[in-house]
Amino acid sequence: MSRQIILRVAVAAPLRSLFDYLPPQDCDPSRLRPGIRMRVPFGRAERCAVLLTTDTQTAMPLGKLKRVRELLDPDPLFSPADLSLLQWAANYYQHPLGEVILGALPVRLRKADASLHPGRPAWRLSPAGEAQDPDRLPGAPRQADILRLLRAAPDGVPQQQVYLQCGECRAVLRRLQQKGWLEPCEIALAPTVQTVAAPVQGPALNTAQQAAVSAVTEGLGGYAAFLLDGVTGSGKTEVYLSLVERVAARGQQALLLVPEIGLTPQLLARFRQRIPLPTAVLHSALSDGEREMAWQDARQGRARLVLGTRSALFTPMPELGLVVVDEEHDLSLKQQDGFRYSARDLALVRAQRCDCPVLLGSATPSLESLRNAQDGRYTHLPLRQRAGGAASPQIDLLDIRSVRLEAGVSPTLIRMVEQELQAGNQVLLFLNRRGYAPLLTCHDCGWVAECRRCDARMTLHLASHQLWCHHCGARRPLDTACPDCGGADLRPLGQGTERLQGMLQQRFPGTGIVRIDRDTTRRKGSLEKLLEEIRKGKYSLLLGTQMLAKGHHFPNVTLVGILNVDQGLFGADYRAAERMAQLIVQVAGRSGRAEKAGRVLIQTRHPDHPLLRLLLRGGYDAFAEQALAERQEALLPPYSYQALLRAEAHREHDPLEFLQQAVALADGMAREGVEFWGPVPAPMERRAGRYRAHLLVQAGQRPLLQALIARWVPQLETCGSARRVRWSIDVDPQEML
Repeated sequence: MSRQIILRVAVAAPLRSLFDYLPPQDCDPSRLRPGIRMRVPFGRAERCAVLLTTDTQTAMPLGKLKRVRELLDPDPLFSPADLSLLQWAANYYQHPLGEVILGALPVRLRKADASLHPGRPAWRLSPAGEAQDPDRLPGAPRQADILRLLRAAPDGVPQQQVYLQCGECRAVLRRLQQKGWLEPCEIALAPTVQTVAAPVQGPALNTAQQAAVSAVTEGLGGYAAFLLDGVTGSGKTEVYLSLVERVAARGQQALLLVPEIGLTPQLLARFRQRIPLPTAVLHSALSDGEREMAWQDARQGRARLVLGTRSALFTPMPELGLVVVDEEHDLSLKQQDGFRYSARDLALVRAQRCDCPVLLGSATPSLESLRNAQDGRYTHLPLRQRAGGAASPQIDLLDIRSVRLEAGVSPTLIRMVEQELQAGNQVLLFLNRRGYAPLLTCHDCGWVAECRRCDARMTLHLASHQLWCHHCGARRPLDTACPDCGGADLRPLGQGTERLQGMLQQRFPGTGIVRIDRDTTRRKGSLEKLLEEIRKGKYSLLLGTQMLAKGHHFPNVTLVGILNVDQGLFGADYRAAERMAQLIVQVAGRSGRAEKAGRVLIQTRHPDHPLLRLLLRGGYDAFAEQALAERQEALLPPYSYQALLRAEAHREHDPLEFLQQAVALADGMAREGVEFWGPVPAPMERRAGRYRAHLLVQAGQRPLLQALIARWVPQLETCGSARRVRWSIDVDPQEML
């Protein structure tokens, strides 16, 4: 007698366990393969689950096990290697496995009733509708137009296309459906991969680029990690292009990760111009349907290149031969909520498990990557010269102490902007603060507009006449009088990009001025459109936040002005200096990227600050060398390993009480070499109406830290005070906010 098969499945739930089920009645055992989706009863509802393994034993009484309702896929959506990576990530970052695995699926496929093949809503004629003559409906012209449109497409017309050609016609469609003349249907989505017909020949690689390409090419077919450390404008993208070509020639797929959506359009354009390769794009600005089709193209091998942001890392690619992480230092590669993973670090794990090379590229490598290169874990590939013979820009500090500023800009910088514009060049002004002003105050009594839910001040957005909290997203109308004294003299203090734009429009009338920040690029496709218009020369004066700071190639920009750099020089986080140095170097790198010489001016009230002086004297390499020495002396990452336990609650004392109990729980588990710092209130204690506190755990060896949190985190769920707080664990935290 054969033993009963037990299915062990993952379900998207905030629970750290797997769940046992019985197979569906009369199910073919050969279909029960790990990675297949299934519909299962879960509580009072039904959920989508993913099969991880089968067994013949269960800790549950056999009679209490429920049966799987239905198998949703003919074949597994995840390979064993995909599932292994997801399981490793869930264990390392201490996140429920079901949420990790289901989160790696497209949104629609996480639903219990979702078939594998999606379709677009459409309309088609019924047999009764086919018998109608549109010319005999003179009194109903819109009905006649719809009948003619559908008659030309027997398989149906997508609903959006009907709206596009016949206008907003929902009511007309309902009437035709009531008459029985048409019926709803679905049309399968076509593959989204695109290629180019006539590739453009790229520039010849210089010696350093060729050496980098050769080193990685020799490693194809096996795991190896490389750090492409190239100054801004050194041609890192050309290295990526050459390597992807070689990988495609071997019949394999390549994965290219970028930190932000804004970097994908120009990279995609470069690849489509140069390589006739089916490409899939994955990022959050796409619709769920577009992302799903791109995901399917990659999973089924139709897409040979996948270009995407952080979450594209988990896309199944059966023939993966190369992983590239561009701007590997960027904070955006670390997920800051929910499943708090690092796409850069997991890219290394994925490449190792797929036995393929991984290339990390940056002009300002993270200190972690530089240490790995020093210790021989990564092969260091330096690019020290700008491509095409372009010279590095001249960088100078502009002392603005005792200088009267206009919207944050000194007279000297305004004069230089005017000179460059008159010479027909482009100028970029960088201010990492959106809105009109970061503070609104009453001149009579000193009242300051503060967020009612956070320990933060509201930012004035003058165009919308609103005050915004950039931390919790709260908005309220602009006050017309002081709430404290009733005074009408309310004044904005400080500068944001909106205020800077207004000043520049007055100073330089008739000049094309564009502002790029989160407020001006909310609509789908708006960022791509603005960047293309900049490259075509429509705008001469560019201003914006860090969205403009990295990766973009503006060959006509000859002057970069960095405003208000001082706000980043004195951060409480030990990583603040690293972030500031990277930002300055990245912004400065937008200048002088072609034949024209470039210049960078950094406005500061602290011209003698050690960080600024070191960057000007020795560049990022000198800064990184000193920063690594300081981290080593202080035993901070990358010379130690950290996990941050966060807690928040509506009552002020609850988070600290929970974290104190957490420390007590860990006392019996922690071994020598593990330290606990805290608990302490978070740097911003109240955010979005909740009080927050932190507990930092640090160890000199990663296995020590992992061994502790693997035992500790499950115990935290049983802690009595855990019910009164919302808590999370962040392994290898990048922010302490």
